[in-house]
Amino acid sequence: MDDIPLSPKATLILATLADGYRHGYAIRREIDQRTEGAVRVGVTTLYRLLRQLLAAGYVEESDRRPLPQFDDERRRYFTITPAGRRALRGELARLELVLAAARPAASKARS
Repeated sequence: MDDIPLSPKATLILATLADGYRHGYAIRREIDQRTEGAVRVGVTTLYRLLRQLLAAGYVEESDRRPLPQFDDERRRYFTITPAGRRALRGELARLELVLAAARPAASKARS
C-alpha cells in the first residue's frame, strides 16, 4: 500500500484508529457517526480492509483491552502504527489537493 492512494473506507478506518484502539464493531459505528451515515462499512469489507492494513503494517492488533465487565473476549482490538499515521497524513494531504483541484475555478477566485 506504500504510495498507493488508500480507499476512502481504509482512510476512515485509519482516521478512526488514530483516535484510539477499537474493535471492529466500534470502528464501523465510528465511521457511520463521522460520515453521518453517508459511508457504511459492511463486516466483510471491514475485515478485508483490516487484513490489508495489517499486511501493510498500518495497523496492528492491540494488547489493550477494556475492563472485563466491558469486554467480550471474542473481540479483536486494533490500533494504528506509526507507518499508518504517516500513510493517513499522506492520504489526507492528497485528498486536500484533489478537493482543491475539483472546485470550479469561479469558486477558487472567490476564496
